[in-house]
Amino acid sequence: MLSLIIFLPLIGALIVAALPRALANSARMVALGVSLVTFALSLVVLFSFNTAQAGYQFVESVSWIAQYGIGYKIGVDGISLWLVMLTTFIFPIALLSSHDSVRDRLKEFYALMLLMETATLGVFLSVDIFLFYVFWEFALVPMYFLIGVWGGERRVYATMKFFLYTMAGSLLMLLAILFLGINAQSFDLEVLIIKNGAWAASVPLFLAFAIAFLIKVPLFPFHSWLPDAHTEAPTPGSIILAAVLLKMGGYGLIRFNLALFPEASQQFAPLMIILAVIGILYGAIVAFGQSDAKKLVAYSSVSHMGYIVLGIFALNQLGVQGAILQMVNHGISTGGLFLIVGYLYERRHTRDMSRFGGVWSKMPLYGTLALILVLSSLGLPAMNGFVGEFVILQGAFQVNQLWTGFAALGMILSAVYLLTFYQKIFLGESRDAANDKLTDVTPREVLTVVPLLVMVFVIGLYSLPFFSAMSASVANLLSVAGFAMR
Repeated sequence: MLSLIIFLPLIGALIVAALPRALANSARMVALGVSLVTFALSLVVLFSFNTAQAGYQFVESVSWIAQYGIGYKIGVDGISLWLVMLTTFIFPIALLSSHDSVRDRLKEFYALMLLMETATLGVFLSVDIFLFYVFWEFALVPMYFLIGVWGGERRVYATMKFFLYTMAGSLLMLLAILFLGINAQSFDLEVLIIKNGAWAASVPLFLAFAIAFLIKVPLFPFHSWLPDAHTEAPTPGSIILAAVLLKMGGYGLIRFNLALFPEASQQFAPLMIILAVIGILYGAIVAFGQSDAKKLVAYSSVSHMGYIVLGIFALNQLGVQGAILQMVNHGISTGGLFLIVGYLYERRHTRDMSRFGGVWSKMPLYGTLALILVLSSLGLPAMNGFVGEFVILQGAFQVNQLWTGFAALGMILSAVYLLTFYQKIFLGESRDAANDKLTDVTPREVLTVVPLLVMVFVIGLYSLPFFSAMSASVANLLSVAGFAMR
């Protein structure tokens, strides 16, 4: 089942690439159909998942490069389950959103999007760390072309910056992976965790993994590639970048740094907490100063992802579970905000907030949808963002009350910049005559946003199933690493 989920998008990409030029317009429907089937298969895994079991489920293991202990081993547990569901849930939405934003080279675009889905699913489902690295690097290629070919005016600069930052961190991680695999004579993560007494306190290995993941998160001060990549990426690319790719970094910190290097994680936890809080406040303050709507949402990601790192390095069950749920919440809320900004950009071909005003009077349905996503992102109670941030702060409060207090200020600052964003665009008087020609969202655009809004309230009002599914796996990871009593 898991192999089918991973490689069905790859098969779909090959089908799309093989379409005759005369049928290029069919590429969108083929890609959307493949991604919907992939989502349906992931639902089968979700409903068959045993929440009481801590270890991997649906495991598939085949020897690959036997002489080096490398295998094709995949599985899903409570830590990866919701990230797999987020990935398969977001991709159909991103594909559907491309109707107006992508009009040329359709075959290439949709083939790359499906390749991206295969790569990200492979990252979340790999149990062999060499296989994990293959998928991790593979994910770079489609996003490189998605930004570089279909991006904005500065797309070449943005895509090179994205590629170089990520590649630099990845090479360090590759050296650490080779060291672990050669010394343990296995690249199986479960075997490495059993043997991790030999490197549990290794600072160089911890940093090699951590830098790669912190760049991807991205955590301050490794964040500078993100605003450029988001600003120049096409709307579907921004959605996938925010909703899925950034989560690869948070997932890696939990799965590898905490599990393989528990003593080093404990040693570096104070530094990580400080950097996370700086990122929360810095991202919020810089977001407030932006005039470009898309860049504002990009800096909001820097701020919100800081909460996730804070929860992870609280090194307790509340913090880690809150971080996992907040990764899902961020994917839904921030992906939705990029979608909203993209729809307005397609109508006005500008993201300068000073040129809007009064949009709600012309687009009342659009204004309502945008308001719900803004309130979700700033953490309004009864919505998804509040649940994740509240649980993270609970976990962090048990470790460091002072820094948790500073982190809580980020919630106030996020309300300031997000409500300012909403006020500048949607309220008051129109500041440009072109706004008078705006038309409200179409049924297709509403259909794209509604699934996100449903999940905003489902998680916000009834998050127990989400915590229940991850509880056993998180408790097991923390117990094996020695963090269970914190």
